[in-house]
Amino acid sequence: MGRSKRNSESRMGKIILLLTLLFLFEHANSKIIIVSKNSGTSTIKSGIENANHGDTILIKKGIYKENQIIVNKSISIIGENDAEIDGENKFEILILKTDNIQIKNIHFKNAGISYLKDNAAIRIEGVSDCTIKNNKFTNNYFGIYLSKANNCKIIDNEIHSNGASESSSGNGVHQWYCKNNEVKNNNISGHRDGIYLEFSRNSFIENNKSENNIRYGLHFMYSDSCKYYSNIFSNNGSGVAVMYSNNIEMISNRFENNWGSASFGLLFKDIRNSYVAKNIIYKNTIGLHMEASSNLVIEKNIFKENGWGIKLMANSTDNIFTKNNFFSNSFDVSTNSRLNYNKFENNYWDNYKGYDLKKDGIGDTPYRPVNLFSLITASTPASLVLLKSHFIDILEISEKIIPVLTPAKLLDEKPSMKTIL
Repeated sequence: MGRSKRNSESRMGKIILLLTLLFLFEHANSKIIIVSKNSGTSTIKSGIENANHGDTILIKKGIYKENQIIVNKSISIIGENDAEIDGENKFEILILKTDNIQIKNIHFKNAGISYLKDNAAIRIEGVSDCTIKNNKFTNNYFGIYLSKANNCKIIDNEIHSNGASESSSGNGVHQWYCKNNEVKNNNISGHRDGIYLEFSRNSFIENNKSENNIRYGLHFMYSDSCKYYSNIFSNNGSGVAVMYSNNIEMISNRFENNWGSASFGLLFKDIRNSYVAKNIIYKNTIGLHMEASSNLVIEKNIFKENGWGIKLMANSTDNIFTKNNFFSNSFDVSTNSRLNYNKFENNYWDNYKGYDLKKDGIGDTPYRPVNLFSLITASTPASLVLLKSHFIDILEISEKIIPVLTPAKLLDEKPSMKTIL
């Protein structure tokens, strides 16, 4: 036993030694190029010209007013002491044109507004395996723009702007025709959309905070098989919009404080075969708006203190709502049809007044989450002034006894008596 262990340790030591030698050989000819205002290499462009694949460019502290910097070598560009690159409110700043580039610890600011070109602080175009990490972005038209870029990582960045309108502001992180990218641990604010995806696949969006953006905290279309975990989307113009996509996972996110006449926490339009679980949907005008979406499993979410918890349009079918919690929403569920092609089961409703004689944790009578007043306000918004009035209470009681206007088949047959953990 002892000899076997020593042989195993010896083999492991040889493997580690071999890997170390390979690493040293691979980097033996690489060098560090220092860019400084007080040196012979005083511009980033000249540093790139002098670099070879595998080199590192170290940018010393200072403000570098450079633009249209093309990076066409597989190098690392690292800032020291908050080195700044300023686009002077006119130009695009950094353009990555080859694979395996790393950009770290740099402050990018003032990429200029253009109505002809999507100027970005960093543009990643037609390449793969690039990393943008631990940078700061301030007052840029677009922050990071990925076009046909794959296997890239956007991690630990601060991306902030002060856009005044949708037309004069770009997106914080923008992906177009991309695959297998990661967007993680970024703080994004003040853009048109915090994170935007179009025609992208297999993106992983995790642990970002996207808030105070003009339109959406997250907006994506025609982007299949993407995953969104543990993000916060707060105080955006209209929350999060998810459109024309399949096989989406949205787990453990927060959609909150998105208020306005047409605002929502989360919008699904033409979504198929997706999974939405363990999210907190809190204090939005509409928590979840669903239109033309089908085959979704929506479970273990919290809908709390929204105007409408869920607005479920008649063209959304074959969706399952189970084990969700509904607390203190003005209206738990609203719809535009008396028919229902979805399943509600084993959700907790704080407005449920039923009983549990069997003591099995399931209410003995069904719960009807769509009330009459929600239908009235849908057609006559001004009637909201009657909310909580005795007249409305009487109408609700009569409608529950003999449903005439509300969908008779939209009910939870097995309401939970306790909150779902």
